[in-house]
Amino acid sequence: MKLYLAVPLVLLALLIAASGVAAVARGWVLPMNRRHVRAPRIYGWGQLVVAFALCWQMVFGLMISDSGARPSGTLIGAAILVAGFIIMMVGQLAGGNRKGGGTP
Repeated sequence: MKLYLAVPLVLLALLIAASGVAAVARGWVLPMNRRHVRAPRIYGWGQLVVAFALCWQMVFGLMISDSGARPSGTLIGAAILVAGFIIMMVGQLAGGNRKGGGTP
């Protein structure tokens, strides 16, 4: 396993997952995204899916050495990642009564 790739990927996944949990549980979104996000809970679920996809990519890309499972695992991880981004985009486009600034 390449540690210089795994550590930043895990840290990034944890930060995205923490932000997703805050959005799902409390409706809190990072200040730089508040103006764009209209449905914070949907956006948070998208962040959780993206964090899961990054961990999936790490497991299949770095840890599993079986040549047969690696390409299909990373392809599935990429599909999950795209699905997470689509869910996040739906959270930005979904109707809601969220205004530009302030906290929820």
